Amino acid sequence: MNANKALWEKGDFTRLAATMRESGSALVAKLGITKGLKVLDLGCGDGTTAIPAAKLGANVEGVDIARNLVEAGNARVKAEGLTNITFREGDAINLNDIPDANFDLVVSIFGAMFAPQPLDVAKEMFRVTRPGGRIVMGNWIPGDPTLVAQILKVSSAYTPAPPEGFVSPMLWGVESNVIERFVAAGAQKESISFERETFTFQAPFSPTVFLDTFRKYYGPTMNAFEAAEKNGKEADLQRELEALFESQNQSSDKNTTSIPATFLKVTVLK
Repeated sequence: MNANKALWEKGDFTRLAATMRESGSALVAKLGITKGLKVLDLGCGDGTTAIPAAKLGANVEGVDIARNLVEAGNARVKAEGLTNITFREGDAINLNDIPDANFDLVVSIFGAMFAPQPLDVAKEMFRVTRPGGRIVMGNWIPGDPTLVAQILKVSSAYTPAPPEGFVSPMLWGVESNVIERFVAAGAQKESISFERETFTFQAPFSPTVFLDTFRKYYGPTMNAFEAAEKNGKEADLQRELEALFESQNQSSDKNTTSIPATFLKVTVLK
């Protein structure tokens, strides 16, 4: 079994994606999408950015490693009555069924960053982008004080050391690493640019309930709690994460959640 596939099929990321819709649409609205643009959304989940791109008139192909998320995405497409978007299973490290130079825009927001073999990911993204096209990635930043980086940091203290040769997905949030990977894939260093942007998680329930959503449905957090439980430290992890979620919440209503998280937006011109 592909370990990355197992991780993302383990829970139900759609439960978290439901809190990301507003920011997903806002991000897509700034990408300059026009009718007929060919877009690949890599690590698309159930369509948080792919569906808004299709609604702007792009012809969208969503690819994700998790079968359950692909099925959920196709169900959303059917419910929306969209005919210019499809979702299918695929792996960001090997897009061998996609021809070279096939897309005007390749998007991956908190998706391809979690695939192993980052050099292969960059190579594939660059290969399937047409000359004159763009790649846009959204990547979490290691050590950042906002929510997602801190969840992963806290959780890592409760989980076993990764296997030898493991490359942290958070390195996609380091500009020098991104440059190295895309230059190796064939990009010009001058064609790679960076911005810090914010993705806000919005939920009609408290931060504690929001944490419970991570605990029950987000693969990495599920693994962290399983490891903590084996070591008798489940309550410690719960306490640390509850404090984190409460402190990050910016909603004036304690029964709703609004938590901003900073990410690195990467743009590569081909």
